[in-house]
Amino acid sequence: MVDMILFGIMDLNEKSSTFTSYVLISTAWVNYFIAWEPKEFCGISKMTVPRERVWIPDIGIQEDISDTSSTILSPYVQLHHNWLAQVIDQRRLTTSCKMDLYRFPLDTQSCSITFKSMIHRASEIKLRAFASTTAVNHIARESMTTLDEWDFLGIAMTEEELNYGGDEKWHQLIYKITLRRRPLLYIINLVVPIAFFLVLDLASFFISEAKGEKLGFKVTILLSISVLLLILNDILPSSANNLPVIAIYCIVIFALTGLSLLETMLMSFLIDMDSRVDQDVQTSAKTCEETQEETECRREPERDAESSLEKVDTFNKKDLDGDWLNNPYLLQLILKEVQNVRQEWFSVNVRCGKKKPGYWEKVARRIDQAYFCLYLITTITFLIFISFMWLH
Repeated sequence: MVDMILFGIMDLNEKSSTFTSYVLISTAWVNYFIAWEPKEFCGISKMTVPRERVWIPDIGIQEDISDTSSTILSPYVQLHHNWLAQVIDQRRLTTSCKMDLYRFPLDTQSCSITFKSMIHRASEIKLRAFASTTAVNHIARESMTTLDEWDFLGIAMTEEELNYGGDEKWHQLIYKITLRRRPLLYIINLVVPIAFFLVLDLASFFISEAKGEKLGFKVTILLSISVLLLILNDILPSSANNLPVIAIYCIVIFALTGLSLLETMLMSFLIDMDSRVDQDVQTSAKTCEETQEETECRREPERDAESSLEKVDTFNKKDLDGDWLNNPYLLQLILKEVQNVRQEWFSVNVRCGKKKPGYWEKVARRIDQAYFCLYLITTITFLIFISFMWLH
């Protein structure tokens, strides 16, 4: 018979997947070679002997990874007159625990402590619990000294027989301890600050671009979320099978904030582009009057072309009498005039075809308004979805 009393929960480490507890283990067995009649020995019904003088079954804990220095073994074994022997050990027990952190920090963990014999088969040793499940839970709640950040829900006991092949079987007794995390500290330190940063990012859409503070404000929010992600990385193990909900929560908010930063950079670029257009219009006012229409600007290269052709025609009639196509000087002059006309036509088209001042700023405002509506709808939908995943 093996009884385990849980005195305290000292640590449940998510990173290393270990469960540390303080337990008292009582092991009792029947030894038919030790028995006497109390009447024949002055009414003595039980006695204690050194541990080395009595055979003790090799019952160990399968998940045990604790240091041997944390085990306090009783130096004595208590013997009863009716063949019963008992030994009680106190241990600061560290066991491996398979954890499910999907709903962290609103999670519930179950850690098993399995007692079994390494040598003796099920036909030789059968492990039983002397106390009932109700008694074990009552004693654990009454004698619990520390719970740290966990609430104790209960202990369940089961017996199993393992068959690794063949006819031989091993008997084992399993104590399954169920704990529930106290999430208030994690909600205050992780969940609420990230949600607050998301609200600040939404509020930053009302900051004017003219002051130049919006971009720096969003970068600060993004860096703050990065710090909280580093804290979360120190808590959660990297070998988790399922990505925890809080990790999805942080990653999506980080991505939304990053996209918001990119949108702000696009707006700044468009507004700067609009200011450059305004400067180009002011510098081109010397060559193209402000009251001149766009159609008149496009006629300017045509008039220059006509005047150039008149120059060529005048020069031809005045100075040349023969075949003017064979005159290299005249051909060079014609090519030069055509090139000048082409350059002037291109410059006037560029100057007169630019967007009006304020055009790109209007485009930026429309993009900002559309993105804000999309961002707000996406954020509300995501928060409702993540709350459903967390609570159900």
